[in-house]
Amino acid sequence: MDQNKKHNRYGYLEGSISIFANLILFGLKYWAGIVSGSLALVADAWHTLSDSASSVVVIGSVKLSSRKADDRHPFGHGRYQQISSVFIAFMLGIVAYEFFTSSIEKFRAHESTQFGTLAIVVTIISVVTKEGLAQYAYWTYRKTGFETLRADGWHHRSDALSSLVVLLGILLGSRFWWIDSVLGFVISLMLFYAVFEIISHSVNKLLGEKPDEQLIGEVQTLIKRVSDREISPHHFHLHTYGDHRELTFHIMLDSSLDIATGHDIATRIEVAIRDEMGIEATIHVEPAPA
Repeated sequence: MDQNKKHNRYGYLEGSISIFANLILFGLKYWAGIVSGSLALVADAWHTLSDSASSVVVIGSVKLSSRKADDRHPFGHGRYQQISSVFIAFMLGIVAYEFFTSSIEKFRAHESTQFGTLAIVVTIISVVTKEGLAQYAYWTYRKTGFETLRADGWHHRSDALSSLVVLLGILLGSRFWWIDSVLGFVISLMLFYAVFEIISHSVNKLLGEKPDEQLIGEVQTLIKRVSDREISPHHFHLHTYGDHRELTFHIMLDSSLDIATGHDIATRIEVAIRDEMGIEATIHVEPAPA
């Protein structure tokens, strides 16, 4: 199985497991909310169900981004990953806003949270399961680099945090009536930061970004190995299209070299970068100062 297919498989699996787990948690929370008469737990159940939407986006983005390059999209469709992660961030922003407004309303109303044993057990299950799903999403993101998996991990964590707020409200609500409201407010700020971080990370990749120092160092080492001439690589730019990456940079060569020799040197470097690093490189040749 090639690397792209393996990565796509990770994405499909993460999205499918997330949808299945969210449906089970929705049923548990909704049942516990009805039995215990807890409107907050019923609302939290619907929040869990809404997380399935982000997992559907994950599966859809993997499908779309895996389409091969064509005449209209010569670099492939990998940037569906960044576009989809922005969409998931928007959904997470709605959740953060709901946390923010409901926390303020609860604080103004001096509203505390009280539930039964069943609600406590189901809430603990929810916290553990959703954080487990978040860690799994982050793990698959590290394996694949798919932005939507990283965003989906944050969406899972938002549900774990909302359930944690409910649980802390249960345990401490009788002593501190404001605990649920204050924690909800703090978590809403954390989620707003996550939205900003997801969007800025995705937008940077959409716009194109400077490669990190490690990648530049690897390219410089490779150039020294494939060419015995004095070459000064600079002006690096990296464009990411999902699994497909395009690297552009300049090299300086002795101005006395003919065009064919300069072209041969640049081509050897481009081929080496493609074969050893899996990156398509385009090199601009400049004459070195006399």
